[in-house]
Amino acid sequence: QVPLVESGGGSVQAGGSLRLSCSASRGFREISCVGWFRQVPGKKREGVARIWRLSGKTYYSDSVKDRFTIAQDNAKNTMYLEMNNLKPEDTAMYYCAATPASVCSLDSAAFHLWGQGTQVTVSS
Repeated sequence: QVPLVESGGGSVQAGGSLRLSCSASRGFREISCVGWFRQVPGKKREGVARIWRLSGKTYYSDSVKDRFTIAQDNAKNTMYLEMNNLKPEDTAMYYCAATPASVCSLDSAAFHLWGQGTQVTVSS
């Protein structure tokens, strides 16, 4: 397995920006799809962005489209989630997830490799 580690979370005011990072100790060479998810206590985990690693094709949920950008830096073995114009409703624990499978979606069941999460808090 490829352990994933997220970083970059923190507290910001509404309208601010954060960049989350996701690293893998063994790299993402065997990974076909990486996704970012978020979860608020008591609610279902929500997929917000995903990327096909080889093609670079991305997809976003409606709640973050045009504000968040998922990107990859293969030289650094790191995935990113750039978050702009943050809103209080973006407050959540954010998780990086990966899969070597040929399915890439925003369904958390499609991913079996997860990080421990990084907290993002947006104040109004």
